[in-house]
Amino acid sequence: MPEYAVLILPSANRVYTDTAPRLVRAEVAAFASSLLSVTVTDTGTRAIGGVDYVTLTTDRPLAGRDVAALSNVSSAYALFEITGELLRPLTMTPAARFDSDLLTIQKYPGKTNEQFTQLVLNLTVLASEKATTAFEGPLHVLDPLCGRGTTLNQAMRYGYDATGVEVAPKDFEAYERFIKTWLRSKRLKHTATSGVLRRHKVRLGQRLEITYAESKEAQRAGESRSLTYYNSDTLRTDELLRAESVDVIVTDAPYGVQHGSRGDDDSLARSPRDLLAAAVPVWTRVLRTGGALGISFNTHVLSHDEITAVLGRAGLTVVTGPGYDGLAHRVDQAIVRDVVVARK
Repeated sequence: MPEYAVLILPSANRVYTDTAPRLVRAEVAAFASSLLSVTVTDTGTRAIGGVDYVTLTTDRPLAGRDVAALSNVSSAYALFEITGELLRPLTMTPAARFDSDLLTIQKYPGKTNEQFTQLVLNLTVLASEKATTAFEGPLHVLDPLCGRGTTLNQAMRYGYDATGVEVAPKDFEAYERFIKTWLRSKRLKHTATSGVLRRHKVRLGQRLEITYAESKEAQRAGESRSLTYYNSDTLRTDELLRAESVDVIVTDAPYGVQHGSRGDDDSLARSPRDLLAAAVPVWTRVLRTGGALGISFNTHVLSHDEITAVLGRAGLTVVTGPGYDGLAHRVDQAIVRDVVVARK
């Protein structure tokens, strides 16, 4: 039976590099169940020439479309067909429209690993009804706790429309400076407007709206994409976006008070548990039927069962099985991160 080997992309975070092979095996399983034309009969980890690879065995050779799909596995650096003792490289064609510096330039404490962000976005899209065209057409991605925009940037790389909501003004201002500078440095045709965000004459925060195209040809063909960032309370998400206007929601649940919402007494709600209980129903209202929501979270703060219960009360169905189970991994001494994906 045909066998293939995935060379893992090194990460600046050594702990994540050690964890990546296990996560890639899960990710490949999700690709196999949703997108590949072949059946993956087995996956494993093997040292070849002193280097660790993730291996996969299939019932028949990978087709060109399969190779193109696997090119988007979050930590895949190269893909080989194993022939005896030799590795034959396969040409990878990832869906990325822009250079990786869109994700890697920004450096700040607490930034989520870019490869992990791509992993969660992949798993969420593959759980949605858009899985079969995941990397072929535009989707609308929402991160309702977007911080400094790592999820938004990954959505841009895939050619998706992206919307972010973030309550912290400093994060909004930092992202606005970064993305405007990046678009100018890449000489991409774009328009950017920003200003006060109001609804019904009430000031809700700030907004940044960008329309851009990856090339002049794309712009002339009407293939421009949109990026919107609202500096506002995430509990207002359904006031900012139309009902059922988002294909997938991907977010990193708060580890502390950074994304707390303001209550009637104007104090920050300090419990991520309380915040998600209030926010998930709001987010679900803007998610299309057939769409999916993916949340990563710190198990020292929230348990898998608690997240599952919150999603269930919002009418979402948690996705289980190959690719979606056993994703918990250590980030540092204070954080053990897990992922839950649910479908509407």
